[in-house]
Amino acid sequence: MIDMDADTFEALVGEVFDALPDNMVDGLVNVAIMIEDLPEDGSLDLLGLYHGVALTDRDQYGFGELPDMISIYRDPLLALAEDVNHLREQIHVTLVHEIAHFYGIDDDELHALGWA
Repeated sequence: MIDMDADTFEALVGEVFDALPDNMVDGLVNVAIMIEDLPEDGSLDLLGLYHGVALTDRDQYGFGELPDMISIYRDPLLALAEDVNHLREQIHVTLVHEIAHFYGIDDDELHALGWA
């Protein structure tokens, strides 16, 4: 486990997100990325969560709808990380995983692609 304050963690998530390929993030329309300390159940098992309807399951997306949300959970990621480089890798994997869910890629396909 490493120790990192909330502002530094948020900046690191921003750096990792900014380094993602354009073709992965250009389609993220009306998606908020939120950093939370813990998931709702308080566990350290969940690193991130996509809240929304995958693009493959939408009929249409209209004006005035609330954004989908990707939650990144700080405490579980910090508990898992051995050092800052490992934390950066885990944030990357978590962002890719949750963004994939936005695009309709399920866990089985993520594993088959080697992304999870």
